[in-house]
Order: sequence, then C-alpha cells, then structure tokens
Amino acid sequence: MDSMVDPSADYIFESVAQIADEHGITDKAPHTDEEWKEVRRRAVQLLEAPNLLVMRGRKVARPGERSENPKIELQPEEIQKLIDTDHAAFSVRALRLQDAADAALHAINRRDAKGLFDAAGQLDKACENCHLYYWYPNDERAQAAFKESQKLLR
Repeated sequence: MDSMVDPSADYIFESVAQIADEHGITDKAPHTDEEWKEVRRRAVQLLEAPNLLVMRGRKVARPGERSENPKIELQPEEIQKLIDTDHAAFSVRALRLQDAADAALHAINRRDAKGLFDAAGQLDKACENCHLYYWYPNDERAQAAFKESQKLLR
C-alpha cells in the first residue's frame, strides 16, 4: 500500500481536480502527452495492485511494525486477522479498487478529463470503503464523514 497504491492514487487525485478559490473554479487535468503518459502509468499500477493485495499469505506489515496512530488505527496484527478471517470479503474490496482503476485507465486512454475526475471519485470511495473496515474502523469522525459524503452523491 505504502509503496504502490498510495503514491499512485495520490498522483491521480492530484492530477485531476476542481479548485475553487478567490479567482473562481479552475479545472486541473493532464494536458501534455507526458502528463497523460504518467497518469496512465499510475492507473496501471492501481489496476495491478489488487492482484498483489489478495495473494494468499501476503502480510499487511513486516514483523514488528506498529501503527503510526494507535488511538485511531488498528495494529497490523488486528488488520491481518480481519483479512484472514474473511479473505473473500477483502478480495471484493480490493477488486473495487481494480474496477475504479480500470475506469480511470479507460478515461485516460480517451484523454477524457471529466471521466478521469469521475474515476478518481470511484478510487477514493474504493479506498475509503476498505480503510474504514480494515484500517480505522473505530474512527467515528471518518465513519461519519464517509456516510455524509455518500448522502451527497445520491
């Protein structure tokens, strides 16, 4: 996650956005061949990452690693137990990331900034659905914010 998924997702989130400020609303999106090429690389990484995440026997952390925010986040062994207890459910969540990455890749191939923006929203939702269950299920603020964001999307 830390080496592949997070940097690639962040790159996509930062590559396409609507920025509102005192000058109005500015749409940010890739424009040059090189910008589209790089965002495509990141989408491909996100497309393939779930294949690695769902591999049986894969561990969420190295031995001895601890949560950086133990008051909010579960410890690695707790996360691992949740994954191992119902690997099929974890796999479904990981495949949602793959579906969102596929949508991003299709938009990128069409150089469709609006489609990429929409796919970035799908990516965010896929990531947060998983994090709320496995990483910080006890974070009441995150749970409430996610529920509120889903109401806005309806």
